[in-house]
Amino acid sequence: MVNNLLKNPSGEEQLDFWELTENGGSQWKVEDMPGDCGHDFCLDGVTKYFVTSFELCLKRQVIDLLAEDFSGEQLDAQPPVTVEDWYCGRTDCGCTYQMSASLLDENQEVIQEFKPDHVTLDPDSDDCSWKQIKHTFSDYGPGLRFITFEHGGQDTKFWDGWFGVRVTGSSVTVEV
Repeated sequence: MVNNLLKNPSGEEQLDFWELTENGGSQWKVEDMPGDCGHDFCLDGVTKYFVTSFELCLKRQVIDLLAEDFSGEQLDAQPPVTVEDWYCGRTDCGCTYQMSASLLDENQEVIQEFKPDHVTLDPDSDDCSWKQIKHTFSDYGPGLRFITFEHGGQDTKFWDGWFGVRVTGSSVTVEV
């Protein structure tokens, strides 16, 4: 069993453990699935999601791998690191989604980064149901000690409230 190193990945504990790096508009909020103009989620046990507002909302966690009981030797062997996230939009309002994940050394300098292009979901042209984004880091060299994971977005119509992208089911795993 490979453990998810992110704490509170689906909002069961509201916003605990997340650093809110951007908290614009009506700010981050946690809602129950499927939500207004929403979609059911495909993974068992996920009953909530985080939702963004009309200005940029981003949140992040920094994972200290030594504190999570990995040894320097295990990490220097370059184990596969997989980051995963799920996002969706509303059927009545467009939104943008962004995420990034970085492998950091002991000084929290970037060793390798995954930063895909921002995604825009438009209910007029897209199925705004839950979509997965996933990336595995490999061959990144020795020195890994921290992982950062950040994600979020906003709506595209600047509507007051919570009409932006929804995120849940996030995970970061290290396979040693």
